Amino acid sequence: MESFIDVAPDSDFPLENLPWGVFEAPGADGTPETHIGVALGEHAVSATAVEAAGLLKDLPGVKKGVFATGQLNEFAAAGRPAWRSARAQLQRLLGAAEGALRDDPALRPRAIFKQSEVRMRLPCAIGDYTDFYTSRQHASNVTHMFRGQGTPLNPNWLHLPVAYHGRSSSIVPSGVDVRRPWGQRLPPKPPAAEEGQGSAPPPAGSAAAPAAGAAPPTPIFAPSAAVDFELEMGAIIGPGNSHGEPIPVASAWDHVFGLVLLNDWSARDIQLWEYVPLGPFNAKNWASQISPWVVTLDALEPFKTKPPPQTEAEVLPYLRDPDSYTYDVRLTAAVTPAGADQGTVITRSNLRHLYWTHAQMIAHHTVGGCNLRPGDLIGSGTISGDTPDSRGCLLELTWAGRDPVGLAGPGGAAVQRTYLEDGDGVAFRAGCGGEGEGAGAGARRIGFGTCSGRLLPAREA
Repeated sequence: MESFIDVAPDSDFPLENLPWGVFEAPGADGTPETHIGVALGEHAVSATAVEAAGLLKDLPGVKKGVFATGQLNEFAAAGRPAWRSARAQLQRLLGAAEGALRDDPALRPRAIFKQSEVRMRLPCAIGDYTDFYTSRQHASNVTHMFRGQGTPLNPNWLHLPVAYHGRSSSIVPSGVDVRRPWGQRLPPKPPAAEEGQGSAPPPAGSAAAPAAGAAPPTPIFAPSAAVDFELEMGAIIGPGNSHGEPIPVASAWDHVFGLVLLNDWSARDIQLWEYVPLGPFNAKNWASQISPWVVTLDALEPFKTKPPPQTEAEVLPYLRDPDSYTYDVRLTAAVTPAGADQGTVITRSNLRHLYWTHAQMIAHHTVGGCNLRPGDLIGSGTISGDTPDSRGCLLELTWAGRDPVGLAGPGGAAVQRTYLEDGDGVAFRAGCGGEGEGAGAGARRIGFGTCSGRLLPAREA
């Protein structure tokens, strides 16, 4: 597809993509105005302005003015027929052969903006956030680190997608800096302490668990010394379900408006101390970050692929789908040390590695009657692959701080990290097709843009 707007061949956002987002752009008097729109190349196109001009209309089940609400929730709730209609109309309007927008000198500057000149916001009001734990490789690595090499996964893991309820109030869009959290953690371990055989040390800044018969440990209150990222993908819910009515796994993807990149920032030393028996709390509720553009499943259609086989344990009927699929999405995570000019890619993974699909996550989430609502965020959990360079967090990459990773620091000098230091930046990218291998290889690249953030120092006590 060709557009009248120039799009670089390797752009994340060709006309075949058109991901949805919400942004602020200067109005006629210079004051910021909120727009719902799509990304095209290096531009953001306002569906708000195009709809107001009468060029985007007759969407199935959608009232006029849906793009003037400042949030994508109402449009997401409308379902796939409305999404497809809007996508098709915008592809036509932005195509090389169509002049209604291209040749309108009054509308064009009100509808087409450079992305560098707009401020991205969260794409929707996120009412609820659930984070899953669906990468077998990640779950196995964590088990081996803290319970010994060869220790099997918990018995439930192969039967259901494990999850916990996260905190939606602290989700921020890409580009927002986050601050190192304070919390309870164990004091630093004495340097002379010996490591146990077959297991990794605890996260940097924490003492090891006490030996049998030893006195219980006493925590300290201090800034986390083990801040980590988690490379994830999130599903934005479109149409929800009524309270008490489960979503069948075979139709669960119909409830997904689109996918985003997700960084579930984590404080590993706080997590180590607090997570038994109910899981993480303050270790993760201080910040989660998503990419601002929501990539639709229609854009990802050429990149469908089969998930890993689930043959080692019985999968109950409500989670079985003979036509199960996921998407071949390549992901990278890069860390830019404080003072450095560019990041170093330290992990390369893929959405297809996940043992449980987003459809199974949604089916399990709702099987007891829980109702999902438009705009809810369903996180995949850390996405790790089979090789050391595909591990999706520093906890795994450094084996809980035992093996530092090398980075290009200021001036190109070599530096190392076990966990993130103040001023370090983290950037995720993802894409399908292009010159890569796998499903849809050779097709026009469909990308997700960037999910990036920088770690600020902890607040003063």
